[in-house]
Amino acid sequence: MTDPVAPPPPEEEENEVLRAARERQQQREAAEAAQAADAEAAKGKRGWKTAAAAGLGIGSAAVIAALLYANRGKIK
Repeated sequence: MTDPVAPPPPEEEENEVLRAARERQQQREAAEAAQAADAEAAKGKRGWKTAAAAGLGIGSAAVIAALLYANRGKIK
């Protein structure tokens, strides 16, 4: 016989605190990537384009977060 499978855990709605924590983690990872890119640029393997791309990613995440925050009342 097959073993009974446990139902998947219920999906939790992401509140503002969890969303802020997730966004902070994404920003931290992007900053670490930018620092790694800077270290590589110092070695001469990559240039300013990598750091600019990382900065663009961080800026895009900030704009999206601001839009979500501004429209949080309209979502539901």
